[in-house]
Amino acid sequence: MPAGTTAREYGTVISRRLAFVGLGVMGYPMAGHLARAGHRVTVYNRTAARAQAWAAEFGGRSAPTPREAAEGADVVFTCVGNDDDVRSVVLGTDLGNGVRTDDGAFAGMGEGAVLVDHTTASAALARELHGLARQRGLHFVDAPVSGGQAGAVNGALTVMCGGDAEPFEQMKPMAMNFARAVTRVGESGAGQLAKMVNQVAIAGLVQGLAEALAFGRRAGLDMALVLQVIGKGAAQSWQMDNRGTTMLEGRFDFGFAVDWMRKDLGLVLDEARRNGAQLPVTALVDQFYAELQQTGGSRHDTSSLIRRLK
Repeated sequence: MPAGTTAREYGTVISRRLAFVGLGVMGYPMAGHLARAGHRVTVYNRTAARAQAWAAEFGGRSAPTPREAAEGADVVFTCVGNDDDVRSVVLGTDLGNGVRTDDGAFAGMGEGAVLVDHTTASAALARELHGLARQRGLHFVDAPVSGGQAGAVNGALTVMCGGDAEPFEQMKPMAMNFARAVTRVGESGAGQLAKMVNQVAIAGLVQGLAEALAFGRRAGLDMALVLQVIGKGAAQSWQMDNRGTTMLEGRFDFGFAVDWMRKDLGLVLDEARRNGAQLPVTALVDQFYAELQQTGGSRHDTSSLIRRLK
């Protein structure tokens, strides 16, 4: 049993010493679910005031560096912005010339501990960190999530994991506190690749829904009624159920931002160039999102694609 584990039980849950690094719109509620489940959680956030606010709300502890947050933890969760952010919080701040500080999470973790990265990042980074973890006697699981901020708040995320089977089994019961499904889809990097598949499917679907709604409006249909009708048939989707009405109403000040989707699609298109996959629709939708960025829509929900069709 890794250092830091306690024998104290909360129902069927054994309390673990955990760390959570990155308290954005996703990480803040995810870490909160872990604390509510009875785990002893130490958090780190680049903006220290947010970590202190989390600790005050959930009764955990905040730390000044990822290393200090990770000390004594059985499992360390990270959820930050991009590849560079992950490297910084896991390996330490880049000082240039290949030199990094020793304030990253890996430096504070004890032998056998598991780092679980929920950031949507590259598969190449996942494989890199998996290898570095093994050199240190640690474990690394890439575990991007789907479900958005609402899924994080409601504890209903879908988690796609890549890595070795044993550390996956160690982290799964804890991740189930903020997820409805936690699945190992393959070796290191497979979780990130599965998230890319997810984003390809969403991008094409949202564009199709935007075109359908715009077409129906041009045809003079009562589109609120049409959505109710086709939502009971083969066209039904999460996007239609959760974004169809707001798209008709022109409300986009919530949800998964265009900037975030462009970051994700950039990862997808980079990977496609490496593996030879043909993604003509995805590349086109990526450019449509670029247009929205240029017209001030960077922080609007991804469903704002319909704005281009007015």
